[in-house]
Amino acid sequence: MAAACMNGFDTGFVSLGYAKVAFLGVVQGITELMPISSTAHMRLVPWALGWQDPGSAFSAAMQLAALAAVISYFWSDVHGLVFGSLSATVRRDWRDRNFQFALAIVLGTIPVVVFGLLLAPVLNACNSPLRSIQVIGWASLGMSVLLAVSEVTARHARRMENWDFLDAIIVGICQAGALIPGVSRSGSTLTAALFVGFNRADAARFSFLLGLPAITLAGLKELWELRHAGLDAHGWSVLAVGLVVASISAFAAIWSLLRILERFSAWPFVLYRALMGLFLVGGVYLGWLR
Repeated sequence: MAAACMNGFDTGFVSLGYAKVAFLGVVQGITELMPISSTAHMRLVPWALGWQDPGSAFSAAMQLAALAAVISYFWSDVHGLVFGSLSATVRRDWRDRNFQFALAIVLGTIPVVVFGLLLAPVLNACNSPLRSIQVIGWASLGMSVLLAVSEVTARHARRMENWDFLDAIIVGICQAGALIPGVSRSGSTLTAALFVGFNRADAARFSFLLGLPAITLAGLKELWELRHAGLDAHGWSVLAVGLVVASISAFAAIWSLLRILERFSAWPFVLYRALMGLFLVGGVYLGWLR
C-alpha cells in the first residue's frame, strides 16, 4: 500500500494502530540486530499481510529500542567504556584503552553521520526510491555474497581486546553502507568485523558497541523530525507501543545471534538473505511485487 505522509514525512505506522504496530515491533526488534535487514522485513511483512507500509520514520525511530537492548545486554562493556574513558580524561591518561576505544567509536561514527545527513532528504521522503523493493532485494543479495566471502576468507581468531583504530575506521565506513535499505547495519558491520579477522562472537560484540552512537543519533533525529512533522498524541502513543515491544524482542535477538554465531557460523544468515533477495528481485521481475 502507498505510504502515508505528514508534511512530506513518511508516517504510515500511525494508521496501523496499536496491535499491528506491536506485531511489527517484534519483527523490527529481531531483524534490527540480526544481519538480515530490518528495512527489508518492514517492507515485506506488511506487504504479505496486506497492511500499510509503516514507513522509514518507524524503522529509524525503532533504533532506540535496539539501543536499549544493546546497552542492557552489554552493560558491563558500556559501563566500563563510559566511566573508564571519563576517568581517563580526568587523569589525562590518553593511552587508557577505554578512552582509546571511545575515541575509536567516535571515528567509526563519522562516516555514517556525514552520509546520513546527505541522504536524509531522500531516505525520509514519501515513496523514497531507496525504499523500493528492487533496491532492497539487490542489497540483500549483495550482502549475502559479502557475508559468505567473509566466512570463507576470515581467520575468526582475533579477540575484541586486540582491536586497533584501523578496525574501527573500516567497520565505521561499512556501517555507512547500511543507510541503503536492505544492507542492514548489523549485517554490514558484522561482515566488516569478520573480514578484519575477529572471531564470530567478538565480531558481533564489536559491531554492536561501535554502532551505539549511530543508533542513538538516528533514533533521536527521527523523534525530532516526527515532532516537527506534527505527529499527534495518538501517533506518539502508537510509536511508544512499538518501542517497548521492539526493545524486548531486540534483547532476545542479541542472545539468539550470539548463540547462532558461537555454535554454528554466519552461514544461516547468508542463506536466509540470499533467499530473501531472490524472492524480492524475482517478485518484482515477475510482477508479484510492486
